[in-house]
Amino acid sequence: MRRVVLFAGLALTITMLGAAGGIPGPPLETTPPFVATDPGLRVADPTDGQPLANLSAVDLAQFAEGRAQFLEEQTVTGTEAGRFGLGPRFNGIGCFSCHSQPKIGGSAPQINPQIEMGLRNGAQNTIPLFLTPTGPIREARFKSDGGVHGLFTIRGRADAPGCFIVQPDFALAAAQQNLVFRIPTPVFGAGLMAAIDDATILANMNLQNAGPFGVHGHPNRNGNDGTISRFGWKAQNKSLTLFAGEASNVEIGVTNELFPNERDETAGCQLNPTPESNTVAGAVSDATLFATFMTFLEQPAQVKTDSSRLGRVIFKDIGCEACHVANLRTGNNVNPALNNIAAVMWSDLVLHGMGPGLADDIIQGEAQGDEFRTSPLWGLGQRIFFLHDGRTSDVREAIELHAAVGGLPTRRENHGPGSPAHGQYRPSEASVVIQNWLVLDEISKQHVLDFMRSL
Repeated sequence: MRRVVLFAGLALTITMLGAAGGIPGPPLETTPPFVATDPGLRVADPTDGQPLANLSAVDLAQFAEGRAQFLEEQTVTGTEAGRFGLGPRFNGIGCFSCHSQPKIGGSAPQINPQIEMGLRNGAQNTIPLFLTPTGPIREARFKSDGGVHGLFTIRGRADAPGCFIVQPDFALAAAQQNLVFRIPTPVFGAGLMAAIDDATILANMNLQNAGPFGVHGHPNRNGNDGTISRFGWKAQNKSLTLFAGEASNVEIGVTNELFPNERDETAGCQLNPTPESNTVAGAVSDATLFATFMTFLEQPAQVKTDSSRLGRVIFKDIGCEACHVANLRTGNNVNPALNNIAAVMWSDLVLHGMGPGLADDIIQGEAQGDEFRTSPLWGLGQRIFFLHDGRTSDVREAIELHAAVGGLPTRRENHGPGSPAHGQYRPSEASVVIQNWLVLDEISKQHVLDFMRSL
């Protein structure tokens, strides 16, 4: 005799003992227990990578020009196709290097282009061990100084004669536990993010800080005017123009009107007058074009399913929205396409302590070594790598890594870059929420994962 028992939504077939003389029946038959898993990349939406609705003809033309420059390959002296200014140290050869998944403006693709770019045109670079063909695009920072150290140099390139600088010693930095990573952030909807009033961010922050989930976010304020910065993993950049100018200089090595000095001034490697890209005689600088393109990029669409709708309710009930708030509305913007729009970011744009497991010991402005801006989840359904350093491609693992515990009860301890006290940060602000997640049944967890991949 067999009986089907329903438990937690799963069917378990149990074989009962035979009636005659207690003779055992056939062996026990069971179905494997269900385990919630990351469903993987969602179906692409045709609006990904498209401009905002209601842009003027002038805005659309600027968007197109910015996009074209976003796709431009940079070279050292312009002897190859493309603009000039690459290096002397760099992580990629253009914005598209880091922002191409699933469309231009997104995040890192499945195949890492840095490996080929680091060897292009005769460059004499060694590929660092932390870069792999199917791993995330990465920038490297040293805890000892907090700064980005370019992965590659232009040494040996045909368009860089006479430059002999060498790469940083990443193996030594790793051995000294002095090396941390960042991966690219998608820039879809970035103009909407910029257009949200500080007052809106603060009102939401105060509401969530007073809630039952134990979060205590705070803004990363600009050091000069005191307004809220919001771009980058630690909200270290105030505006898209600064974000673009810094990335152009730090990631590609192109000097510009915002960052006019070469990061490395070794003799023999100063092959162009500086700044290499600036606004002159009506020609707009690369940084301005990049910023314009990002400003007018549409926010990602959500592809909803029945499961994702259930997951969205659970996501809120367990407290994920204490930080990953569904949307914030833009203010009274001069451009109608950015005016009074719901930016469905799934982020509060403020900083939260994530505990020692995710800490990178890098201080940027008011962001301490364990603090990061709540990562916007819009477009997550089409992302491949997660967390600030790309350590996982699995959404479930990324969720559960939020639960890192710590040793200090205070919110912000003064641990500078490279502090030996790493690991003594306070517990993650997500600890209560992750405990709520862990007690969910696997079917409920699957609904949440389906919701997150629908974004």
